[in-house]
Amino acid sequence: MNTLNPHILLVEDTPDISLWLGTALRQGGLSVSFATDGDQADQCLQAGHGFDAVLLDLQLPGRDGLSVLQALRARGDAVPVLILTARASVPDRVLGLNMGADDYLPKPFDLSELEARLQVLLRRHGRVKPAVLRCGPLEMAADSGAAVLQGQPLALTKREAAALRVLLESPQRTVSKEQLHAEVFADEATGLEAVEVLIYRLRKKLELAPVVSGPSSQVAITTFRGMGYMLTLSTGAQP
Repeated sequence: MNTLNPHILLVEDTPDISLWLGTALRQGGLSVSFATDGDQADQCLQAGHGFDAVLLDLQLPGRDGLSVLQALRARGDAVPVLILTARASVPDRVLGLNMGADDYLPKPFDLSELEARLQVLLRRHGRVKPAVLRCGPLEMAADSGAAVLQGQPLALTKREAAALRVLLESPQRTVSKEQLHAEVFADEATGLEAVEVLIYRLRKKLELAPVVSGPSSQVAITTFRGMGYMLTLSTGAQP
């Protein structure tokens, strides 16, 4: 897979299958974490988990996979989920899809088909990470998080860089205050007002950066009331 280490959660209770899949996916360039039962999976998938996709078995010790999926979607988490299960009947597939699964692959399956379906999900949900994230003259290295504006390094704190990454990964889409809070502050005991303060500081750094002449010289964070924030370019700029 030609991706830059998307992070996958593999939820599978059978050790041999888990080892086989995990090894194959890592050889394909993915980062893989493991959960062996429903409770552990649910804990791994709390707000701010950072996974790009979930491979979810349905028949798990403790709470089953559908319960994990239901709780995930109830939290408003849209991370793509590919169900892997021996339950191959049409009603079971329909139930899983209706509960929020993105795709359904019955066991036994061919590894190449799994990889192809996973690649489609990552692309469809914008989870394939380019080496460099861009918005006009603003660039960020996807691996290090180092940001450059008009060819000059942009000094950012760890949280500012995290917030900027989220905005850059959502081109031409608003990012809600709740999403920024979940991805930047995770489980820290901070309120949504922390996001407002963070965006204010980040916005000021973009505004105060040296201006280079040309139509693509201005990058700003625009607030869309009731919706969230979006990186925007000045009139005439090209993304």
